[in-house]
Formats: sequence, C-alpha cells, structure tokens
Amino acid sequence: MRRAAAGFTLMEVLLAVTLLAAALALAFGVLRAASATVARGELVSARNEHVRAVSEFLRSRIGGALPMVFAVDPRSGRSLRFEGGPQALRFVAELPAYLGRGGPQLHQLALREDAGGHALMVEFRPLQAGEAGPPLRAPEPLARGLRRFELGYRTLDAQGRWTPWQSRWDTPEALPLQVRVRIADAGGEWPELVVALPLASAVAGGAPP
Repeated sequence: MRRAAAGFTLMEVLLAVTLLAAALALAFGVLRAASATVARGELVSARNEHVRAVSEFLRSRIGGALPMVFAVDPRSGRSLRFEGGPQALRFVAELPAYLGRGGPQLHQLALREDAGGHALMVEFRPLQAGEAGPPLRAPEPLARGLRRFELGYRTLDAQGRWTPWQSRWDTPEALPLQVRVRIADAGGEWPELVVALPLASAVAGGAPP
C-alpha cells in the first residue's frame, strides 16, 4: 500500500515526458509537411492558371490577326501586314474594349530583358490612316522570368502541303496560316501553342491573291 501511494518513479516520469516530446515532434513534422504540400500545390495551381491565361490571350490575339496594312517598308515599298521573327511579331487585330480603346490596333509582342531575366512584353498602337500611331500606354509584361520564348511560322506550298516551320516570316505583306509559340520558365516547359489564323490566305507562300 505504501509503495502504491508513492506515485510514479523518476524513470517513469522521464519515459512519459520522452514519449510526449516524440509525439509532439512527430505531429509538428506532419503539420509542417502538410503545410509545405499545400503551399506547393497553391504555387503549382497559380502557375497553371497563369500559363492558361497567357496562352489563351496569345491564342485569341494571334488567331484574330487581320490582313490590314500597318506600315510600308521604305526600302522595298512592300505593305506590311505581318512581321514575325524568332522572338517578336507585329500584326493588326481588333482590340477588345476591356483592353483599351477598341478597334483595329497594331499588336507588338516581343521578348525583352527584365529584372528577373526575360519578360514577354505586349504593346498596342492604334491605326491612323493605315499607319500605326503612338502607343496609348507603356508596354506591359505578359509573363516574367522566362527561359525560352520561340516563335515559328508556316503556310502551304504550291502543292498544298505544309511548309517546314520557319523562325522568320519572309512574306510580310501576307499572314501565315499558323504560328507556333514555345515558352519555358523556371517551372518547366509550357504546353506548345499552335495558333491558326483564319483570315490568312491559303495560296502558295502565303502571298495575297
């Protein structure tokens, strides 16, 4: 009876405290891992949403390209309707009212140096008597921290077959039939985007009829 009333021994108390500390450490580790998993999931979700939004913007803007003249090459006298290079392109498309004044405007997309590496910039210029006027606002970034931004162009040859992808569009007086966009950032490669231009001419070389 006296031994039972004496309470716990020191070893029993130390063992209980050790087990409690181990359980708390395990619970804290599980909670921290769960929090990190949730944070990573939120980052992945935010990146995926950003990729989707930028891709849809590019698809709608490039796909809505119009065969309208925005400038004349002073050297060759050629009317410019679509200029495309490896990392930049210019074309005319209807600008939605929520993006600005609306109506046909020159769209300029280009990769530029940025504080975080490279950024895909977009700029809009209203058309004035067949020429692009001054921009209504400064260029805005569509995506930052890019490791890759590559454009490709193709049309149909004289036999009606697809030409190979070109890094430059050599027929600026006409629109290509398709534009390919490849982008990569720190999170990896984005899904490849191939945009069809419904208003482009389907004749050989993309030249206007």
